[in-house]
Amino acid sequence: MLPTDGFRFEALAYDGHARRARFTTPRAVIETPTFMPVGTAATVKGLTPAEVEATGARMILANTYHLWVRPGAELIDRQGGVTAFMKWPHALLTDSGGFQVFSLAELRDVDDEGVTFRSHLSGAKMRLTPEVSMRVQRLLRSDVAMVLDVCPPGGAERSVVEAAMRRTTAWAKRSLAEPAAEGQARFGIVQGGTDRRLRRLHLDEIAALDVDGVALGGFSVGEPIEQMYELLEVLAHQMPADRPRYLMGVGTPFDLLHAIGAGIDLFDCVLPTRNARNGQALTWGGRVNLRQARHKDDGAPLDERCGCPVCATWSRAYLRHLVKANELLGHRLLTQHNLWFYGELVAQARAHIEAGDYSAWAQRAAAQMRARDEVGQGRQTS
Repeated sequence: MLPTDGFRFEALAYDGHARRARFTTPRAVIETPTFMPVGTAATVKGLTPAEVEATGARMILANTYHLWVRPGAELIDRQGGVTAFMKWPHALLTDSGGFQVFSLAELRDVDDEGVTFRSHLSGAKMRLTPEVSMRVQRLLRSDVAMVLDVCPPGGAERSVVEAAMRRTTAWAKRSLAEPAAEGQARFGIVQGGTDRRLRRLHLDEIAALDVDGVALGGFSVGEPIEQMYELLEVLAHQMPADRPRYLMGVGTPFDLLHAIGAGIDLFDCVLPTRNARNGQALTWGGRVNLRQARHKDDGAPLDERCGCPVCATWSRAYLRHLVKANELLGHRLLTQHNLWFYGELVAQARAHIEAGDYSAWAQRAAAQMRARDEVGQGRQTS
């Protein structure tokens, strides 16, 4: 169901349920599985677009709600849309604002027509409906716009989950009735909590709509990680084979390895940038906690296997110094390294799907990352 103008999705190889595909938009060719860095406010925190591009990313995510609040969709439209505004030369996906319905719970009120917010900046009352969400995303001029959904919290009662499903389906239909920007695809979102039957019912409802891709929402919101994995194993390969499959807001390197094996194509998460700001580097040997004293005199790079500019130039000792001194350069360099690692992780996944040994490789990679993971190990931080 992808638009014919400049959009195409083709599966190139399978290994079990894992698949290697190519998603083409008018602005980019995206090799999948892939990771989309999060650029909430039209910036991937701390990095220039060229630095993000060097990690292998060809699609990033921006946040509809936050850009609507500041600086405003009309201003961005006058600047040529988000990609022109921030000088990002590839593809852009915008979320719908639906996750803010969940994450800003104390500032909002939901009814069948939409959501009333108190702006987290000014306190001003704002009204987000499917029509408003699609208008804002039209002005942001993203390659992919997400339809507005309702995300119930992990562990919500069945009645709450069913109400979220009902509203999400109704809002998807209203979203799709709105005009899209030129060269803009629309993806639907599946809810259903951790109930396998409800998830499958909602997947069938959303996939039957005229959506160009299907996303799984409502994960990594407080449910046990094992439940997410179990549901992915059942659901992911049952999502439409002719359209991109997107797992929203997930996750750790282990989550990606598992979800790729289940059949997911697209991911986004704030984890690599957030962990960088907390002094954590993601490596093939697990997380490196640069606040630990063991790195004070360590002249080695973060990861001998990494080809990023950070590992080629600076030592753990210097990076630890930057972290301990709370220098902005430390945040920047760790962010660059972490996104480079995610880019290499999905690139390796694509290669091993093509080689037909994805499952064995993913198990080895996960075991190596667990074996020397430093987060939570040791207490000495001087």
